[in-house]
Amino acid sequence: MTGASPEHLRTRADAGRAVEYPPPPEPLAVGVYDNHTHLEIADGALPIDVHEHLERAASVGVVGAVQVGTDVATSRWSADVAEREPRLLAAVALHPNEAPELEVSGALDDALAVIDELAARPRVRAIGETGLDFYRTEEDGRGAQFRSFEAHIDIAKRHGLALQIHDRDAHDEVLETLRRVGAPERTVFHCFSGDQGLARLATDAGWYLSFAGNVTFKNAENLRDALRVAPRDRILVETDAPYLTPVPLRGRPNAPYLVPHTMRFMAEMLGADLDELCEQVASNTRAVYGPWHDEPVRGATG
Repeated sequence: MTGASPEHLRTRADAGRAVEYPPPPEPLAVGVYDNHTHLEIADGALPIDVHEHLERAASVGVVGAVQVGTDVATSRWSADVAEREPRLLAAVALHPNEAPELEVSGALDDALAVIDELAARPRVRAIGETGLDFYRTEEDGRGAQFRSFEAHIDIAKRHGLALQIHDRDAHDEVLETLRRVGAPERTVFHCFSGDQGLARLATDAGWYLSFAGNVTFKNAENLRDALRVAPRDRILVETDAPYLTPVPLRGRPNAPYLVPHTMRFMAEMLGADLDELCEQVASNTRAVYGPWHDEPVRGATG
């Protein structure tokens, strides 16, 4: 086990269900990165630790991942584990749904100060996930979300880090905030949830779209439309594990080693050569976050 026990920090509400991790997919010939995952969340009937997650990922050509925090505890853990594990980089932030409760308790400023402190650590390469979520937050909590989002944007710019955006039912407000405050040079719409219109607006601004397993879902034609219009040099891939497990594995736990399912689906949707798309997505990912370590990018490492 690398670092503190992730199960100790957070356990998915339905983690006790009798569900096992799926078998590994066919390995990719060209290595890629999972640019957004939550390995601190236990899942499945038999939760697996960080080392095992990364070994499974390497064996199928997923050569690195960005471990993402959503509060002070998970952000600290993400930064710590990335320092010990060369296949991980870290992103640190307060999830937008955390902001209203922190504001009410008077703890938001202190929590933001911790994120600012963690942002100075060399293996922390992004501020995220931050943004706006109007799906779970009512009107009276949105002011705190805006304040937190703007503070995270400032932290990212001061530290020269990428920004990972969580945008749920708040497309117009996220765009307005980024334009008004000024987006960091490297801005990523994590688990992109918009349509081709938002995709064009975001990529015209030079921002990146990260596609998760839900691009494979039957009812996600808006995501496939967005993928089709996105410039190839603005596309990233992620799991958002343990959530959004791609077809044909929906209902089972997600993990970085399942990225090949999403990559193959994306290549098919785009009519692209799989190896060429993997090489492009890997290059895009390094352009956003910088190098992981001296791992070979071409070919699986396990």
